[in-house]
Amino acid sequence: MSVEIFRSLHHDRAPGDPLVLPGPWDAAAARAFADAGFEALATPSAGVAASLGYEDGDTPAGEMFAAVARIVRSVDVPVSADVEAGYGLSAKELVARLLETGAVGCNLEDSRAGALQDPGRHADWLAEVRAEAGGSLFVNARIDSFLRGVADPAEGAARARLYAAAGADCVYPIMMPPEHLPLLSEAARIPVNAAPRPGDGRSPAELGRLGAARITFGPYLQRRAAGAVREIAERLRAGDLVG
Repeated sequence: MSVEIFRSLHHDRAPGDPLVLPGPWDAAAARAFADAGFEALATPSAGVAASLGYEDGDTPAGEMFAAVARIVRSVDVPVSADVEAGYGLSAKELVARLLETGAVGCNLEDSRAGALQDPGRHADWLAEVRAEAGGSLFVNARIDSFLRGVADPAEGAARARLYAAAGADCVYPIMMPPEHLPLLSEAARIPVNAAPRPGDGRSPAELGRLGAARITFGPYLQRRAAGAVREIAERLRAGDLVG
């Protein structure tokens, strides 16, 4: 599926109708979400890592790209790939390997080894990725300031402006309190990705009304599925035939 279709899904949306992108962790999950009628998908790195037997952040690059390729091949809707901080690859190699998988977009975070990166240097790297990819990838720039304990929304807003100027198509202020969405949306002037926060209770529609154009779920869906499998396993171990 073309990146143009994927890019168009992010724009001209009604305030309460953000693009909802479930996060498949393997091909079977991807087919289930596509069969349910979702227009596009976005892989979560933590969910894929769990499916491959790794902790979040420990998946070798080759295994992550192979997993993304299997997901892409299994569905006929656009798929964006979370490739963390780029695995230390050059912009040229990163773009080439992403395009080989068939993905139409990527998440790129501004943390490395658990540390928030200088926003100017990260913006320069995003600009390299954009120059290498041209229009062939939708770049979702993850902003980790809230995740790394910087509570001032002005920091996230400043990063959003820099990453938008560098050519990002979307910004993703992960773990940002939803009340700051209007500020980030105004600062970025490009689509903003939000994720429901555990315990917050806001629906995708509510997040959309606050300024989110796109909703993803991180590893939450994979963890719900793993919980269901554990429940089945416990029932089987207790001698209960699962119908």
